[in-house]
Amino acid sequence: MSRWWWIRHGPTHAKGMVGWTDLPADLSDSGTIERLLAELPEQALVVSSDLKRAVATADLIPGTRLPHEAGLREIGFGDWEQLTADEISARDGTLARRFWEQPGDIAPPGGESWNMLCRRTAEAVDRLTLLHPGRDIICVAHFGVILSELQRANGKSATEAFSQPVAPLSLFRIDIVDGQRRCLFANRRFDHKS
Repeated sequence: MSRWWWIRHGPTHAKGMVGWTDLPADLSDSGTIERLLAELPEQALVVSSDLKRAVATADLIPGTRLPHEAGLREIGFGDWEQLTADEISARDGTLARRFWEQPGDIAPPGGESWNMLCRRTAEAVDRLTLLHPGRDIICVAHFGVILSELQRANGKSATEAFSQPVAPLSLFRIDIVDGQRRCLFANRRFDHKS
């Protein structure tokens, strides 16, 4: 059995879409971080996407650090990067509605579709699981990446997966046994709102 401990990186406080834009994380909430770290297994492997908000969050976690993994990046929003929902709607209203309401093969201009993100994430997770069988793997990643693995574990549609909250610095656990996934918990929070 492989145990994946998924953590969303610390908050960026960005107002627009942040996919591949390499913004830093705000890691100043030491209380939340301490409570999160207390829930993690010892002697785990630690991996993150290659974006600095995930890297910096992962660097706070004790364990054996694996190389940064580009396959675990957030969805690429292309021309929508750093635009607000209102700006995107004014620019590409029909396409934006389809992108969010019918997630699948629809992509922002110059960006990735939901299905592209899911394939990329699945390839990275499957490869790392095969390379490190039976291990606890703590992965610091992004909203879309975590949702894609939840969708995979729960057998839900993309639309259903989108309804799952993924708070910054929240914890998810997905176990993989003989290729079958099971979500033990989702969006466990350690801030004052939990």
